[in-house]
Amino acid sequence: MFVVGAAGPLRTGIEPLLTLNTMNPMNRISAAARLLCVAVLSLVSVSCSCRGGAEPVVYLDMSAWRQVRTDDADACARMWDELHCAATLQGVVNRRAPLLYIDYVANEFMEVDRFWWDECRREGGWLAGRDTVVCRDVAEAVERYADRLRGAVVYDPAVASTSCVASAVAGVEDLVAVRYDTTPGSLYDRLVVHGPQLKVRVWLVNEDGTPMFTGRGTVPQTDRASTGSVKVDPYVWFVERYMKRGRCSGEYGAYYLDQYWHQRTGAAPMNAHCLTNHDFFVSRRAFFFDLSPWGDEAATDDPSQPVGSDLAMLKELLGEAYRLNGGKRMCHIGGFPAWAYKYTRHAGGSHEDVATEWEFSRIISAYNAFKDADAIGYGAMANASFWQHYPTAESYPQKWVDDEDLRRRGYLDEAGHVRLDGCKFIVFYVGDYDASAWITAVLPHLWNGPARGKLPLMWCISPVLERRAPMVLDYVRRTASENDYFAAADNGAGYLMPGMLQAPRPISDLPDGLDVWAAHCRPYYEKWGLTITGFVIDGEAPGLTDDGLACYASFSPNGIVPQKTPRTRLYGEMPVLRAGADLVRSPRENAAFIVDDMRRNPIPFGWYRDILKSPSWHVEMMDEVKRLDPTIELLDAPTFFELYRRWLRENPDAAAGRIE
Repeated sequence: MFVVGAAGPLRTGIEPLLTLNTMNPMNRISAAARLLCVAVLSLVSVSCSCRGGAEPVVYLDMSAWRQVRTDDADACARMWDELHCAATLQGVVNRRAPLLYIDYVANEFMEVDRFWWDECRREGGWLAGRDTVVCRDVAEAVERYADRLRGAVVYDPAVASTSCVASAVAGVEDLVAVRYDTTPGSLYDRLVVHGPQLKVRVWLVNEDGTPMFTGRGTVPQTDRASTGSVKVDPYVWFVERYMKRGRCSGEYGAYYLDQYWHQRTGAAPMNAHCLTNHDFFVSRRAFFFDLSPWGDEAATDDPSQPVGSDLAMLKELLGEAYRLNGGKRMCHIGGFPAWAYKYTRHAGGSHEDVATEWEFSRIISAYNAFKDADAIGYGAMANASFWQHYPTAESYPQKWVDDEDLRRRGYLDEAGHVRLDGCKFIVFYVGDYDASAWITAVLPHLWNGPARGKLPLMWCISPVLERRAPMVLDYVRRTASENDYFAAADNGAGYLMPGMLQAPRPISDLPDGLDVWAAHCRPYYEKWGLTITGFVIDGEAPGLTDDGLACYASFSPNGIVPQKTPRTRLYGEMPVLRAGADLVRSPRENAAFIVDDMRRNPIPFGWYRDILKSPSWHVEMMDEVKRLDPTIELLDAPTFFELYRRWLRENPDAAAGRIE
């Protein structure tokens, strides 16, 4: 254990944090130990200035909110208020420097926020020299940073969508979001009525607590007629007052659950409200929304709205973002359809989960937007506004194979031709790592398993996740074995459906977006040493045309794996392989499937996808594969795709896509 000096007053004065070498955030020092630490620090003349002149990090412990029961409505409301306020506060104060860190997110594998904090506090780590102040109350943290805030935006508990709009306004105006609640002791009471008495700069509810948005007449403070939807009108208000005036970013959007969550708190893990995910997008002055992608039925959370109201608003928001970007930049949208709560059969709608995921992806892609897919399960992430300042290396190169490598290992004959010798080659798409939340919350548990390095695995991680989780991408590169190789996850530097970038684009009627996508992806691929796109989700979008293939060849020259493509193709020198099956059963059952599938496969190359599986799981599966069929060999990604490219050159029908 070690003592970290803390500078700067809180309610209890100068308070040191004793950082324990443990992942248990409940292990906090007692009052007596705290006094002892103060005495020790006084003896060594710890001053109230920080090392190197940097401000101390405020560590806001919100871990107690993990224990809230879904059937305790009052506790859920208090938790919502505090986490929402904390996330917007983080977004403002962390915009230019990492100052406020919270401890909240945990799952069955790990205490996520504590793990990454401890990792970066290690000797030589990024935060090893930073002074730290511990804080256990969000109101206390607000008071500490009151001079960084312009005040508060207050939203309406009776109009769910105003909570999303409040996060967007908070980012633009440097405010904290506070739900209107005059109950004594509420957060509104502690921050606005009493305490620092924050000035309310923006009201999304009338000052007497009655709804500002009614779904009738004219949308307040605009000249637009109401949409007829109480839910949608606040977004109209935001478009008119912020987006059309160029006051928010078009490069960042946030698709997270609004306060309708209170009506179905038990539908998914408690932290699936994803309030802690807001901070990064607040820091980037993003627009926020929670809207259905379906135009054939009213949104399940607003059944009285005119059918298609949500979809029309979604398209308007995306169109405004495109305009703000001048059609030259991609829009990064954090989040995912909240399928357990809304818009699907789980919530009284008519559509399935995956169909809803794909429809949302199809629509946003038509407007040059992609998603950072914080999906339910492991969708909660905190502190991205803090981690965005983590220093990464200038580049992370990876080695490709050459003729000498392949000959030495027996894969090429002396003439340079591929030697099959009756063998069949497979590669695993190890995913899904297309979400900052997922790689932060689950990847370390899987990555640090005892079997990693025993097999060649192709870890497929979207490189754009460096924006919110750079410490994770850096961590796996620094600790990788020779058998760990990295490719891009679906569908490059972000999850979209690239077929919707291709003109004509009937949803949006916008110009072709392939060049914008290539310009977006290229620097990420170059920095992280990526030359393979491990999976291209086509979903319900058109497959890649020759123009689409040329786009990918410009930044992913060593291979792509789409869904809607002939089984084999060589586009120029880029190998194209149609995606195979998902491995969703036990290792033994999957092994039997792989053996049978490769027996039926007309080509000696097979691709298989698994989701959140450990190296040990892969070892168990491959042991069974080798027992059943010793001719099947699992290859590292460079060898697999290089041999496949050379095999395509030697087989003109395969190269031309004539093998089925």
